[in-house]
Amino acid sequence: MDVSHLLLTSVLFLLPFIAQVSAQQPGCSVSNNKPSVEENNPPGYNVTTIDLEAGFTATIDPSSSDASYFTIEGSQLQLVKSVDYETDPVLIANVVCRDTSGQTDTFQIIVNIINLNDNTPVFKQTSLTITLPEDTKVNATIIPREDLSASDADLDMIYYELNSTVQDTTNYFAIKGINNPEIYLQKQLDYDKLNSTTLFLHARDRPVSSNEITHTATATINIIIEQADTKPPWFLPCSFIDGDTSICISSPYSGRVNISEMSKEPLTLDPGPIYAKDPDYTINEKIVYSIVGGNVDNTFSVDANTGNLTMNKAATSPDSYLLQVMAAQVNNKQKYSIVSVEIKVINKSNYAPYFEPSTYTGIVSVGAAPKSLVFQAEDPSSPLMIKAEDGDFPDKFNPNIEYYIKNSTNFVATRDGLILTNVNLLSPETVIMEAVAKDTVSLQEASTIIVVEIVFTATDKITSDKLYTAQDMGILGGILAALLLITLIFLGLMIYKHYGTTVKFLINKKFSKDFPESYENQAYNQDEHPDLSAKEQKSSENGGITELQQPSFFLSSSKEEIDGLPKTSTASTVVFDVEEKEEEENEEEEVKEDTKHEKEVKSILKTDRNEGDHGYKAVWFKTDVDPDAGEKVEVIKDNASDYDDDSDQDLQENEEEEDDKDDHHRGSGAAEVMINMSRTASQDSIIV
Repeated sequence: MDVSHLLLTSVLFLLPFIAQVSAQQPGCSVSNNKPSVEENNPPGYNVTTIDLEAGFTATIDPSSSDASYFTIEGSQLQLVKSVDYETDPVLIANVVCRDTSGQTDTFQIIVNIINLNDNTPVFKQTSLTITLPEDTKVNATIIPREDLSASDADLDMIYYELNSTVQDTTNYFAIKGINNPEIYLQKQLDYDKLNSTTLFLHARDRPVSSNEITHTATATINIIIEQADTKPPWFLPCSFIDGDTSICISSPYSGRVNISEMSKEPLTLDPGPIYAKDPDYTINEKIVYSIVGGNVDNTFSVDANTGNLTMNKAATSPDSYLLQVMAAQVNNKQKYSIVSVEIKVINKSNYAPYFEPSTYTGIVSVGAAPKSLVFQAEDPSSPLMIKAEDGDFPDKFNPNIEYYIKNSTNFVATRDGLILTNVNLLSPETVIMEAVAKDTVSLQEASTIIVVEIVFTATDKITSDKLYTAQDMGILGGILAALLLITLIFLGLMIYKHYGTTVKFLINKKFSKDFPESYENQAYNQDEHPDLSAKEQKSSENGGITELQQPSFFLSSSKEEIDGLPKTSTASTVVFDVEEKEEEENEEEEVKEDTKHEKEVKSILKTDRNEGDHGYKAVWFKTDVDPDAGEKVEVIKDNASDYDDDSDQDLQENEEEEDDKDDHHRGSGAAEVMINMSRTASQDSIIV
């Protein structure tokens, strides 16, 4: 076999050279003795042209192996049928050249068939179905390469691609490489998330990115996931975490027993009887129950098959029991779960709660905001309140009762039995619902019917869609508060503008009462001026002048005003508030005690003379002059008329200024006392 193969190879190697020599026979020749032709050619395809001299003819040797493929039409060598590269990659045409004398000569033309991509890859199996256990290890081979490899008659390299119409399936399965169709598991299976899928393996004879003509074959792979025993039992009811169905967290159970009383029936538990199941439900292994903790004095027992909890003896202590109950698979106790069961010991309840009225009626307005009160239909000013009574209590009031609405989500009940809206009620209707009173200790219940009418109120406008909320009221309150603040500031400024001086005066007056010595007349020293506290004043014997004591708080404040008067003025004015006179006299009594070292102020208008004091001076009226005074008395001529008008005018201006000030210092009840101490203009003033 090897010798013949070597011989064939040698012949094919030498054949072109032989053909080139033989193709150049006298009388017959070809320009190209090794033409190439693409496969799948149409019949009558011209392969090459034979050059014939005169008198020569060319024919195909019928004894040659490929004679059936060729014919000569005139000088053209033609193919009479289509050629397939995969069957005949090379054809040899034996051409016989004959002259007119009958002599013949033979030469060969070698035709190379060009291979074209005209075949589609072929799978051994175009459809496969396999069963895969859920606990198959990651990276394990699912389908070997031999079962998935495709072949191509064009002998092209095959490129593979795996995908699926089922979402996220490709996350679990993959192929080893682009030219290796072996499928393996790349992510752990979960029967609850994926229990079957269909994969599609595509085989191409060109890369995906190629622009050439590509032929593709597809194999369908059906994978059925078989559930494995991978999860421990779950106590029911339970809740999945974040939508992950592989983990379910169960809630604890709770129940109640009467103290000193043993129940012979299985205990009623909340939220239900103890029950666990195998989450690998297609396997559904048998589960057994047992108490593994908290069973003080072996008071309770659990049925291994059913999970029913019963009592072995009565509970003698009011302390609660916290049992630990385990559920385990019979075939593998390492797959187990534990749940808590709290048993409260309570006093026996002889009476169940009950409602005195079987039906309550209420009313609420359309547009009521959530958490708004429902009012009594017969008394719309009183809120609707349901109340359950319990005969186990002397006053029939059970503090352990809670209320809830059973068949409506538009209303809720508070612990005190008030009925509130739970949503925004937008349209009038009648709502009939069931309210339940539950004793949270004995778990006994009672129910009643509540009928609520949702109606429009008298102030509602049916056509109005505007509903004012608490937020709107808050905004309105803020605006009103801001306006009130601005008003108060404006009012304060106006008061200060018109009554600021009065306020200052009252403050100064209060200060003068607290510190009377601060108003001491500083114009006179202690040696020259009399005591301010003296109340008894002497009257002129013939002048008839009455002198009133001036209040102490005017001493300092009015000194400058008095000094401002003309020195020639013989009149003085004293203004004071009658309503404050009594208070000021009391103050002067206090000043008298505090100013014992001050001297009495005496009037300079007096009729007696103090000749012992050479520095003493007095003013007398002319009619009172002592005739024996001699040169010690200086008589002022009667020229008062020259300046009397001016003095009176100045005095009047000062009095008007004082009146303006006094208008701010006193109210309508103030009284003015003006004492004119002037004499007639015709009288002479005497200065001694």
